[in-house]
Amino acid sequence: MIAEREYRLIEHQGEPHYGKHLIATALGCNDSLLSIERLYEFLVQMADDIDMVRFGPPIVARFGTGIGVGVSGVQLIETSAIMFHTNDAHRDMYLDVFSCKDYEEETVRSVLESYFSPQSVTCEVLYRK
Repeated sequence: MIAEREYRLIEHQGEPHYGKHLIATALGCNDSLLSIERLYEFLVQMADDIDMVRFGPPIVARFGTGIGVGVSGVQLIETSAIMFHTNDAHRDMYLDVFSCKDYEEETVRSVLESYFSPQSVTCEVLYRK
């Protein structure tokens, strides 16, 4: 059996955790949010900037109907995934970054802001045991 400290590599409040899950809501983004190419680049840049090893290329697709049309994207990383869904009509993005390797929350926010200039960004971080 693998020792807990070998399996749970992220330290938070003095305790080992398996993963870090950042949930970001970015409202009122710029028109880059409508570009499949820009969203693809965003996933690649996010993985690289938070020092993750990408596993294959991102998958990015627009779908839905009416007010629900948006883009979903995922970049698999060796330690889990970076994924999002957007809403075209309101220019909103809902982003999740989950990894069993630690990363800087501020870097996630910085990449998000540099690509989409949202009017507001809120982030929550969960530490998964």
